[in-house]
Amino acid sequence: MKITEVAAAVIEKPDGSFLLGQRAPDTFYPGYWEFPGGKVEAGETPRDALVRELKEELEIEVLRATPWIVREHVYEHAHVRLHFFRVPAWRGELRDHVHAALEWQRPGATTVAPMLPANAPVLAALALPDFYGITHAHEIGVPPQLTLLERALKNGLRLVQLREPKLPAGEREAFAAAAAALCRHHGARLLINGDAPLAEAVGADGLHLTGEQLKELRGRPNLPLVAASCHDAAELKRAAEYRLDFAVLGAVKPTASHPGRPGIGWEALARLLEHCPLPVYAIGGLGRADLDSARAAGAHGIAAIRVAWI
Repeated sequence: MKITEVAAAVIEKPDGSFLLGQRAPDTFYPGYWEFPGGKVEAGETPRDALVRELKEELEIEVLRATPWIVREHVYEHAHVRLHFFRVPAWRGELRDHVHAALEWQRPGATTVAPMLPANAPVLAALALPDFYGITHAHEIGVPPQLTLLERALKNGLRLVQLREPKLPAGEREAFAAAAAALCRHHGARLLINGDAPLAEAVGADGLHLTGEQLKELRGRPNLPLVAASCHDAAELKRAAEYRLDFAVLGAVKPTASHPGRPGIGWEALARLLEHCPLPVYAIGGLGRADLDSARAAGAHGIAAIRVAWI
């Protein structure tokens, strides 16, 4: 079946809400909800199509659009490849010409239904925050790390990886239990690096696989949230094949942990993410100030160790 290229827009307000449209009665899947957009015409790039479709459908002019994820889905009538873009800035008043209704929705709290089948993973990805903090208690000590974690959670950190392979087992277990309790109290999600039994024991939200674990994977771990560290296109493909929820990719810039080793840079990151179906956090010498650059390259957000606790 021929693949139909489609551009889809995640139109966002500053408060994080995004726009959905309800398909009209005379279309496939009438009454279902979707992200605005449409087919990529001959000679167009997906971004060109996005700009044109939003002008035609909603009478808005796109001021900023960054590539995000690319997903394929086979419907009864078509095999589509959906190029999703984040659209945080536009000009004009929304005037819809194709949908039965429009609704603003909150990530993780969608109230309209049913959604087009292709969009369930997209909604889950939108519920991920744009910053992923990674612990280093083995360097700074457990009590200081817990203090910094609590402060960061109070300041809005909502996704944490406990990455402590160098801590003694007993100390790591106690730290994981304390970190899990803090994250639950503040409504944040915690992933344990490399240790599924520990993640289950402390009631963590998921597991973050190492590169070696990803290579040896034979099935998706039975946890709500599963991520992996990736370094190349093959590892990203493998993470997608096992339906992981997101990946971390880098290092983009030189890092303190690998002095003298150059990063891959933003251009290489963009090439690796060009057709990636997973949300990906860029990592390696990055901080919150790099978020715009990361999104311009197609990343979902930033992951960081040291700067997460400043």
